[in-house]
Amino acid sequence: MYHRILLKLSGEALKDDNGAVIFSEKNFLEMAKAIKALHENGTQIGIVIGGGNIWRGKLAETLSLERVPADFMGMLGTVINCVSMASALHNMGVKATVYSALGDLPDGVAKMYDKEKAIKSMENGEVVFFAGGTGKPYFSTDTAAAIRALETGCEAILMAKHGVDGVYDKDPLKYSDAKFFKDITYQQVLDLKLGVMDLSAVELIKDTDLQIRVFSMQDASNVIRVSNGEDIGTTVRR
Repeated sequence: MYHRILLKLSGEALKDDNGAVIFSEKNFLEMAKAIKALHENGTQIGIVIGGGNIWRGKLAETLSLERVPADFMGMLGTVINCVSMASALHNMGVKATVYSALGDLPDGVAKMYDKEKAIKSMENGEVVFFAGGTGKPYFSTDTAAAIRALETGCEAILMAKHGVDGVYDKDPLKYSDAKFFKDITYQQVLDLKLGVMDLSAVELIKDTDLQIRVFSMQDASNVIRVSNGEDIGTTVRR
């Protein structure tokens, strides 16, 4: 269904259930295998991974840390996640390149982000990781995902969520009467202030043809199902 997608993964979904370690072997390897299967399906893939398994902004508030250094700590967390997943894919025989908004890392671990080079990598069959957020404080990985998807000509952002299977009018884990949306527009998301992604990111893409597909990450194979056109989760569009 999609020729080129941006996969937005939750960092928190990579850790174990009790939060004792930043990577759950089961969750991490299942997602790596799903990405490999998606790659073998012929889909061009860009990936943004959050840093929530390593660092959360709320903790910065608790520790009374300044916002700017705390944001850069979160960006470094996304670099760790992207480099880890890229390395796992290499071990599975899948070419992967990490582009970082924070600059080059030694020995080719990550390259400075360049739009044209990233597109060329995707066209050459490499899985491309966009690490380091936007490289600027005050912006979330949701915003980074929206910007990179637009810059590289992706047709959809696949948002693999932790704990929910789509978009609801309120938290379904707290409210049994939460209403599920199968299809919804960007303007509705803005009007209802729904937690699909940061509203500032929605503003960036609301007038484009880019779609957002929101689905559960509980089953890693959902990534393949959505890419193949199965109608699961929620579709957000103009």
